[in-house]
Amino acid sequence: MSEQWIRASELGEYLYCQRAWWLRRELGIESQNVRELQAGQQYHNAHGRLVRRAQYGRQLAAVVLFLGILLMAWQLVSGG
Repeated sequence: MSEQWIRASELGEYLYCQRAWWLRRELGIESQNVRELQAGQQYHNAHGRLVRRAQYGRQLAAVVLFLGILLMAWQLVSGG
């Protein structure tokens, strides 16, 4: 028996639909809803970009808040 590796991307496919994973892997039968799968992939890519922008915005807000606190502390120490 030859050693077969399961890719990380296959784990999600398997968890979503074990039968579809088996049909593709063992029998070579590809999915019939390719268009829907591509639309889902595009949606997830767009969502991922939105999440990354939100994370960047939160980090930027934390930096601005920190700088504001430093400025206030400096004004208090220097006599404002």
